[in-house]
Amino acid sequence: MPSFDIVSEIDKVELKNAVDNATREITTRFDFRGVEATIELNDLTVTLTSESDFQVRQLQDVFNNHCAKRNISMAGIEMPDEPTHSGKTYSLALTFKQGIDQPLGKEITKKIKESKIKVQASIQGDKVRVTGKKRDDLQQAIALLKNSDIELPLQFENFRD
Repeated sequence: MPSFDIVSEIDKVELKNAVDNATREITTRFDFRGVEATIELNDLTVTLTSESDFQVRQLQDVFNNHCAKRNISMAGIEMPDEPTHSGKTYSLALTFKQGIDQPLGKEITKKIKESKIKVQASIQGDKVRVTGKKRDDLQQAIALLKNSDIELPLQFENFRD
């Protein structure tokens, strides 16, 4: 029986490349000359640090541009509204979510069931497995989820016949 898995994963290598490229850009930018500004990656958390709130927002724009160039979706990011102020620096922590949690898995299975496509969806840990009798039905399910308003970037893998 044909099946595929729905996952939400961040490519850590591409994320590291985006951080490195953004860091390289801020070292050459005129508006960051003589300013203490850093972009650091720790596991799946990117910390932007600078001397003012405005500069942290500029760092965020630079980082977002480099993520877009590397096809890293900014949709599934946890980010505070305001940068944290401590001492003479402002910092902003961007945490990338990985995996599909239980509530989102239920939402995905509910969308598939409501669409009346002849497939079954089941939650398996941090991914959702979709099975059906026909490949066309599975492709309809993929198209449905690509066009939905789910806040996490989804990938479809292990497509088997």
